[in-house]
Amino acid sequence: MTYFSALELLKSAVTGDRHWTAQWPEAEPKAEYDVVIVGAGGHGLGCAHYLAKEHGITNVAVIDKGWLGGGNTGRNTTIIRSNYLYDESARLYDHAVDLWEGLSQDLNYNVMFSRRGCMMLAHTVHDVQSFKRHIHSNRLNGVDNRWITREEAKAICPPLNIRPDARYPVVGAAWQGRAGTARHDAVAWGYARSASSRGVDIIQNCPVTAIRRGPDGRVAGVETAKGFIRAKKVAVSAAGHTSVLMDTAGVRMPLESYPLQALVSEPVKPIFPCVVMSNTVHAYISQSDKGELVIGSGTDQYTSYSQRGGLALIEHTLAAIVEMFPQFSRMRMLRLWGGIVDVTPDRSPIIGKTPVPGLFVNCGWGTGGFKATPGSAHLLAHTVATGEPHPINAPFTLERFTTGRLIDEAAAAAVAH
Repeated sequence: MTYFSALELLKSAVTGDRHWTAQWPEAEPKAEYDVVIVGAGGHGLGCAHYLAKEHGITNVAVIDKGWLGGGNTGRNTTIIRSNYLYDESARLYDHAVDLWEGLSQDLNYNVMFSRRGCMMLAHTVHDVQSFKRHIHSNRLNGVDNRWITREEAKAICPPLNIRPDARYPVVGAAWQGRAGTARHDAVAWGYARSASSRGVDIIQNCPVTAIRRGPDGRVAGVETAKGFIRAKKVAVSAAGHTSVLMDTAGVRMPLESYPLQALVSEPVKPIFPCVVMSNTVHAYISQSDKGELVIGSGTDQYTSYSQRGGLALIEHTLAAIVEMFPQFSRMRMLRLWGGIVDVTPDRSPIIGKTPVPGLFVNCGWGTGGFKATPGSAHLLAHTVATGEPHPINAPFTLERFTTGRLIDEAAAAAVAH
């Protein structure tokens, strides 16, 4: 494993970057594994890391149809927060924030976690009532969140337009100071390097075409572009394509997949110190460490497996951003991209066992998957290793859609964030 230090960087500077070793080897699949994880994004790679580190399970393969981190992990907008309404959600996302804060040290890899705070703007009476409800619920669960006036919001984020005659007048905001951002690529790379160093095989550009079951109904392994791979356990963490893959195992998932778009501006000097979201107009914005303004909105209105979305939604989002931050009206946009998000009816994830023995699933994160990365990975690893859910993810079962024990986070999770 390569360790990054001041001495190593100095050595690299005088040797022309010729001594660096590969961060992880290119692996070819073995005939059989104890665990096969489908999806080499942050959730899947993180699960492999925790399986190896905390549970001693190293005969593991992480398989992806493309390149490592090339799915939603590399296509999101990196916002991290835990100010969700319901008790179950607050525990889940705050567990993730706890892990985010020490993740660079855990992986010995700088994931560039930046605790810069997240501001959720209120524009209407309904917004005020909804956010204050969230704040009170969060405080009961030990999650930091507080109400701030529009003047306080302006002091935290100077570019914000708080004029009362604005099209979207700001009347206040909910502020979570513990929230922030991280570097999505670094998260995938850090987990991959750590898992690989512990003996996990990372197999890229190898589509999994089906999940096979044995005569007894248990999971038997996966069919891939490189042949059949036997596995005692299979964990699916494939985001928007989860329902397609699970269908091959005879498991019907309550999921719909939508395009989710984002874009970035030309880079400028530091001007935007936090994350600002507006649920009412479905727009949000932050600034990357490279200086780009990172902008996103809600999901497109149609189901699709395309990684492109409609221009009309982006036009609406940019119009809202310009109304709230007039000084950005002359900024030029550099890149536009899309991901495929998997959405459940109650906008909460599914993490746990399935009716098929040995088959586990982690899906339904919608627009909130990145922020949950270490927490989701940690809980999935516990569930796969022990065969039973951790108390934190126990409520997020597939069975809740038949029992009616839903966790309806549509108000917190129905916009891109």
